[in-house]
Amino acid sequence: MVAATRDGIAEVEALERVFRALAHPSRRHVLMVLRARGDRVSAGQIARRFSCSWPTTTRHLRVLEEAGLVRVHKQGRERFYQLEREHLQRVVGDWLEHFTGSQAASSS
Repeated sequence: MVAATRDGIAEVEALERVFRALAHPSRRHVLMVLRARGDRVSAGQIARRFSCSWPTTTRHLRVLEEAGLVRVHKQGRERFYQLEREHLQRVVGDWLEHFTGSQAASSS
């Protein structure tokens, strides 16, 4: 029972990180830029798309990375950010399934 509780807590915490990351319009914009540009964009290209400072941009990128929504790849001195679509779909899709899918229908 303890392991199941820990797994449940970890799942809720992961979900909270994703929703916290998605709560800010700039971070949602970063995800849209990544999607529009083929899912992989350099940090410099992302920063040029926003009117905020470089430290603010890197903070937004870090929040997205910690939530598992983007992955960072280093090439030399550059950092490239890649959209983690599967993680986003798994976390958000599974959460929505609780309210719209067969689980919701069977519990009523």
